[in-house]
Amino acid sequence: MNKHLGESSMRIQTVIPKFHDRKESEEDKLAVSHAVAKASGNQYKESVASELPDIENGTKVSENTNELFVITKVKKLTAYIVTITEKSPKKFRAVFINRIQNYCLDCLEFLIEANTLRMDSAKNKERRRECQHQAFLKLKLLGYMSFLALESDCILKKQYQQISLQVADCINLLVAWRKSDANRNSKQ
Repeated sequence: MNKHLGESSMRIQTVIPKFHDRKESEEDKLAVSHAVAKASGNQYKESVASELPDIENGTKVSENTNELFVITKVKKLTAYIVTITEKSPKKFRAVFINRIQNYCLDCLEFLIEANTLRMDSAKNKERRRECQHQAFLKLKLLGYMSFLALESDCILKKQYQQISLQVADCINLLVAWRKSDANRNSKQ
């Protein structure tokens, strides 16, 4: 069994390009732009979306500048996943698609709850850590479920790569947030 897990891990590492080498495809940019426009209630303008140089610079999910960057990234990931999974084969919708979408929404819920908790009591600090931990678990499960969806031909390889990159970004930001909270707590 460990041999199989090792092979799977190696296969994932070869599929995902290095962070600094990554490029979003035009189709991914358009899918994210379409999802963001749909989520914000705006009319989708394909001519504007095709001019966008990068997913990060070209889409805007939230107008709230006080929002944590990790929350914004998870919102973009959710919008992307909802868009690409709309056209997934019907036989996979109950198995993979609902789970993948629910992991995104659960993660977003935990992050927002953690962000709204004040750090004024030990109980709130513990609940915030728990919410951050639950969000971390949901992101890990999302990554694994996406891999299973790829193996079952439910999503395309380039879609899986994009999901993996965005999940990795979100996990890195979440870990940085947890470290920041731990440093703040140790100074108090």
